[in-house]
Formats: sequence, C-alpha cells, structure tokens
Amino acid sequence: MRPRFVGRLGIADAVTIANAALGFVAIVVAFVDIELAARLMLLAAIADGLDGILARRYGGTDAGPYLDSLADVASFAVAPAVLAFVVVSEGLEIGFDTVTVELALVTGICALFVAAAVTRLGLYTAYDTVDHYTEGIQTTLAATILGAAILAGAPLDDPWVILAITGAFCYLMVSTIQYPDLLVRDALIMGVVHALAILAPNVAGKTFPYALLTLGIAYMTLSPWCYWREDPSSVDDEGAPTPE
Repeated sequence: MRPRFVGRLGIADAVTIANAALGFVAIVVAFVDIELAARLMLLAAIADGLDGILARRYGGTDAGPYLDSLADVASFAVAPAVLAFVVVSEGLEIGFDTVTVELALVTGICALFVAAAVTRLGLYTAYDTVDHYTEGIQTTLAATILGAAILAGAPLDDPWVILAITGAFCYLMVSTIQYPDLLVRDALIMGVVHALAILAPNVAGKTFPYALLTLGIAYMTLSPWCYWREDPSSVDDEGAPTPE
C-alpha cells in the first residue's frame, strides 16, 4: 500500500515540505551554531520563493496553499523566534535556573513574534486575494532581516538590537501597511544577494549579509510609499506590459 500523498502532491509541494524541514533543522542547530542556523533559515526563505515559481511553471495542487502556510509557521514564525531567543539570552547571559524579569521579557517578545506570524499567515491565506500587494510585512522578510542581522555580526547582532527588531516585527506583521510585490527584476536581484549571503557570508567583511540586510530594510521602510510599479492590470504573467 503506497503512501496517500503519492500522486496528490507536486514538485512545488515537495519544495514547500523541504522548507518546513529546513526550519526545524535551523531551530535545532541554533543552540549549537547560531550563524549556521541563520543560513539554514535563509535557505528556507529561498525554498519558499522557489515553490511559488514551480507552482506557476508546473501547476499547483489543492493542498499547496495549506502546506505553504504550515511550512512558513515552522521556518518563519518559530525558527526566527528561537534564533532571536538564543542570541538575546546568550548575549545577556540569562540563566535558566530561575525565572527572572529579563527571561520573562525575552520569552514574551519571542512568543508574541510567533503569535503575530501565525496570525499574519492565517489572515493572508484567508483574505489576501490582491495580486500586487499584501497587508502587513511578510513573515519571510521578517525572518530574512533577522537572519541577515545575525550573519552580519556586531553591532547588528547585539542582543538588545535583535530583541528590538523582533518586537517591531510583532506589530508590522499584523499591521495594515500595504507592501507591494516585487517586480521580477528586483526579486531576481534580491534572490542573488540572498543566495550569496548563504554561500559566502564572511567574504569581504560580510558584504553579502550586509547587502541583504540593507535591501530588506529598504523594502520594509520605503516600499509602501516609494516603490513604483506598473498598474497590475496592464502587466502580464511574465512581468511585461500588455498592449492596450
């Protein structure tokens, strides 16, 4: 008797499931090697983008949207919260033998991050039907910025900086701020920098993690007001203007 998923899931679904597995591995590795954990989380973000491309190219399945949200909970809700918790707790030298104000604060903010991310993912799956923008910052972007900050190192991986970034995302993910979808060329640039930050995080003074962090923060802070793109009704599936 073959497994029930055989014949029901496609190649895009397989990549989505791999995304979830990468999120779990990043959580485990975070307690041993935080930079490797950040790289694994960033790799999960690439898988998250790749499954969408494969779904458009080869077709998706009815299970695809549900699998995507479930995978994102592991990789972009729980994983970044755990990474932030590890960086902050180790940086502040918080002990776990007794409950302190600092431990409660760090745990609370990281738990709130998970809650906000899960809420955002649920709302996105149910209500985000507009093609050219989304409300609230993407969980993938929040995880990418946190991962890039960890890889960039001091002073960006200062425990209070990481905690502040994590806390800010708790609001931004459930806000009504409209973030436009990236154009194909800009998504490609972001993807290349993203891959280089994973493959060569320490080259030339950690140039690629800094570049990824800069692009992520620029999109987060400027795109709702300054990112001009074609009217989505006049753009075809390939990103080229369609004739009137």
